Amino acid sequence: MSDASGGDRRGDPPSDATEADAIDANTSNDANSIDANSIDANSIDEGRRLIRLSGDRGQSLATRLAHQFYRLTWRTPLHKMRLKGRYPLKLLAVPHDPLPGDPSAGKAIRAGHFLFRGLKAPLKGIDFASPGVTPPFAHYIHGFAWLRDLAAVAPREEAAPIAERLTRKWLAAHGTHVTEPTWTSDVAAWRILFWTAYAPLILSSRDIVYRSAVLNHIARAARHLDQTAHRGRPGVPQLVAWCGVVAAALLIPGGEPRRIFGEDGLKKSLEAAFYGDGGAVSRSPHAQIEAISALTMLSRTYDARRIDPPAFIGEMLALAVPALTGLAHNDGGLGSWQGGGATRAETVRAVVEASGVRARPLKQARDWGYQRLTAKKTVLLVDAAPPPVARLTDAGCASTLAFELSDGDQRIVVNCGGAALAGALIPQSLAQGLRTTAAHSTLVLADRNSTAILGDGTLGKGVAEVEIERQEIDNGTRLEIGHDGYAKRLGFHHRRLLILSDTGRELRGEDLLLPVGRRKRPGETPFVIRFHLGRGISPTITADGLGALLRLPDGPLWQFRASAGKLAIEDSLWVDGNGRPHPTQQLSLSDATGPGGTSIGWLFKHMG
Repeated sequence: MSDASGGDRRGDPPSDATEADAIDANTSNDANSIDANSIDANSIDEGRRLIRLSGDRGQSLATRLAHQFYRLTWRTPLHKMRLKGRYPLKLLAVPHDPLPGDPSAGKAIRAGHFLFRGLKAPLKGIDFASPGVTPPFAHYIHGFAWLRDLAAVAPREEAAPIAERLTRKWLAAHGTHVTEPTWTSDVAAWRILFWTAYAPLILSSRDIVYRSAVLNHIARAARHLDQTAHRGRPGVPQLVAWCGVVAAALLIPGGEPRRIFGEDGLKKSLEAAFYGDGGAVSRSPHAQIEAISALTMLSRTYDARRIDPPAFIGEMLALAVPALTGLAHNDGGLGSWQGGGATRAETVRAVVEASGVRARPLKQARDWGYQRLTAKKTVLLVDAAPPPVARLTDAGCASTLAFELSDGDQRIVVNCGGAALAGALIPQSLAQGLRTTAAHSTLVLADRNSTAILGDGTLGKGVAEVEIERQEIDNGTRLEIGHDGYAKRLGFHHRRLLILSDTGRELRGEDLLLPVGRRKRPGETPFVIRFHLGRGISPTITADGLGALLRLPDGPLWQFRASAGKLAIEDSLWVDGNGRPHPTQQLSLSDATGPGGTSIGWLFKHMG
């Protein structure tokens, strides 16, 4: 982020140094010994800033056609020849997977079916060539992440026969047939990471032919990634692909040339996948967790070979972890941003512990676009940036200027979340609705999204610039932010002022609609300010119709007051980290603005 006269273009490599850049020069290369306390996550760069969205709205038609043609070549004899070569007789080491599996999913496998976000796929008679599941579920199956879940609930002697039986079936369908999505670069890379980490489960057999087939596939997948890693989807998927290249180089004999090649590609992919403050370019906490997990598993691969990983891996983890925890509420769980659900504290804690990074949460992720304000037990999280560019996400949300507020372990104001977690309980139609501005705690003008969500699911025109001014004042923290998402279409800028008191017992806000352009919109334009309430909160409208009492499940009482408008209580929903929606309620403050603009003040206050 630069000053208002210049600004940054989101999507381009950031150049300005941030508070998270101050890493101790003596940081160890070993991820287990990273100490990021030297990162000044509590410093605040006061003053006005401007974030500009990159003009890149997606890949050109020519680029998409070229990539599609290249994927078609996977089925040709030429690509098959590229995958031929010597296969290893053994792995040089077996890395340790530091992340825990999901016991529910593991028990489901033992009971005879895969379980993913509430969806089930029976193991008996499963057709790996066409399992008939959603794309994320297919990623889970073909990437073999289920090995981690199985290992979490069964000892090796019980898990190995199940894992081997499924691996045999999978190899029969995909071992030598290169097709999508099975051989997509990030899926193939995850398969290498999981097969090598859980080699005792899939290589315990005395069947030499089967063992050779497993090792041969690892080698073939590595050669495939040599050719395709740089063509993977930009961002975290491409980063994961390069992690697969390097892991294969470390574990397959004779991999030194591939290691040099892979580490160079990995370094470049890190620079493209993250902003300078450590946030993923997709702005997705889910993608952030995936990136940290992949880098952590790769670090353990270096450990297994007793080789120090390159310094840039540890340096990136030291930035990415505090950026992730900067989106955590006081209970340790994540807020709901850019398609993710409210990830559980246990999951966040496990990822952070596995990374080995010890650092305070980042308060001001200026490039990643999130602001964190804290006072006592109160945490306020704010989306202060445009949505990500279209080519970087499938579930980007029109959530600019939305916020979440929590008091201790209780979420008071939330976003619905879960747009990227479609499954048994969230149909695709609902997932699309969860991406809208109305599914977030912010202002909606004329029932329009601040950034358009097109019919094909991609993000269209809307927010291109976000202006931010943050100050530490005598009695708290003041944050003023504004966006231009409605400027061209409706003729107004939306600005939001937030002041969190130093006691954490009061959040004052004001939403302003400021006219822009020479031609003013005739008549009145309706708008609604939505405050989605946390799970279990019971609201009651006051007699004057301008306030509400919010009774929290554990007893405390908060009050909401507005200076104008019509306040109503409406149904809402909140999606947890497992993709399960929970019925909740929301405060809906509606009004209309004339051509000259308007403003409405409001207040959340702790009543004891």
